[in-house]
Amino acid sequence: MLLHIPEVLSEKEVQRVRAILSQAQWADGRITAGSQSAQAKNNQQLPDNAPPAVQARAIVMEALNRSALFFTAALPKTIYPPLFNRYGGNANAFGNHVDNAVRTIAGSGERVRTDLSATLFVSAPEEYEGGELVIEDTFGTQAVKLAAGDMILYPSSSVHRVEPVTRGARLASFFWIQSLVREPERRRLLFEMDMAILALRTDLGEIAPAVSLTACYHNLLRMWAAP
Repeated sequence: MLLHIPEVLSEKEVQRVRAILSQAQWADGRITAGSQSAQAKNNQQLPDNAPPAVQARAIVMEALNRSALFFTAALPKTIYPPLFNRYGGNANAFGNHVDNAVRTIAGSGERVRTDLSATLFVSAPEEYEGGELVIEDTFGTQAVKLAAGDMILYPSSSVHRVEPVTRGARLASFFWIQSLVREPERRRLLFEMDMAILALRTDLGEIAPAVSLTACYHNLLRMWAAP
């Protein structure tokens, strides 16, 4: 499932993150690349323990925690602490690759299975040319370039790339999610059911069928959720 989640960051939060990143010292993006993706990766990234990364990460995490759409789509068990990258100048692209299946959170040793990948755009699309996130999966090939503050959520198993940035700079946050529900088909069904329940409640209120469907949703989630 490929899902566009609008306005994860408010306009004010986008400006706060941009102000923090404007003072950052960027490093070679290959610091978090696996053996295959390191061959294709040519961008810049903030070291995960750098003070600007820590400050900006707190803003992103606060925004994720209040996003109902993110929660119902991802059903997050663990969120890998958000990272930040920059594409522009000579470090301007990331060729076709697949994200590592398991990532270790620096400093804690905790391992995160990457069920879902997320890119949260910080630069506005008119500020740079190129830089589309191209994702290839069962839904076809999709080129994604979103408004600042918007996020794309997609399967970590997808082959994806970032097209060369030919003007300006593309700033974004990226991270991975281990879901409570590992199987993507089950996760998609739960998402579609939750959205249908929400529409039913909005249109008709707390009628008996909405209550019954809500019970089915939670019982399926209880059955499929990882311990």
